[in-house]
Amino acid sequence: MTEPDFLRNTRASYDAVATAYAERLRDELAAKPLDRAMLAGFAEVVRATGAGPVADVGCGAGRVTAYLDGLGLPVFGIDLSPGMIEVARRTYPGLRFEVGSMLALDLPDASLGGLLAWYSVIHVPDERVPEAFAEFCRVLVPGGLVLLGFQAGDDSLHRSEALGHPVALDFRRRRPEWVAERLDQAGLVVRGRLLREPDDDGDFPEREQQAFLLARKPAQQGGR
Repeated sequence: MTEPDFLRNTRASYDAVATAYAERLRDELAAKPLDRAMLAGFAEVVRATGAGPVADVGCGAGRVTAYLDGLGLPVFGIDLSPGMIEVARRTYPGLRFEVGSMLALDLPDASLGGLLAWYSVIHVPDERVPEAFAEFCRVLVPGGLVLLGFQAGDDSLHRSEALGHPVALDFRRRRPEWVAERLDQAGLVVRGRLLREPDDDGDFPEREQQAFLLARKPAQQGGR
């Protein structure tokens, strides 16, 4: 089967910027208390279920994986980019990182207590989002949780340069209601959401609202 262009382009782009990307975003979470609060809430709820490991899908260079590890979660990272995984393994040698795609996770059914997709679904075309969410639902145990982070909006941005390197990346902004509907269609019920205004100053300025959705796989068939 021919690999979709968006997967090939995303992989090559993040391979090109991996080292510079890790350095640029190394301290980003320290500047964003509400983002940390969402991650901390996710970690607390997942820990309370005692339902198994957590996958950080689209982990990049591993900084958020490491943050969740620091919150006491049994977490590992998965990313499409071998370059990013190489940087993550070098930076956090005590953690597990694997190359993989969110559209075809190399994980057994019902094997995760939680799944994080932190600004990683933003590169998936709209028509493939249900496929990714179906994979998330498949690998979660009943009662398992997923947390998404993404830019809110109605448009998309194409970038041909990033951090001094040529890339071919599409960033898709989406309305939380649109994302919540696709989660529900995949069998994942939204349990919480945060829409925050952009931080427009500091070291990591933003232009768009930032959205976070926490969803749960029902504990039993037909349950909510």
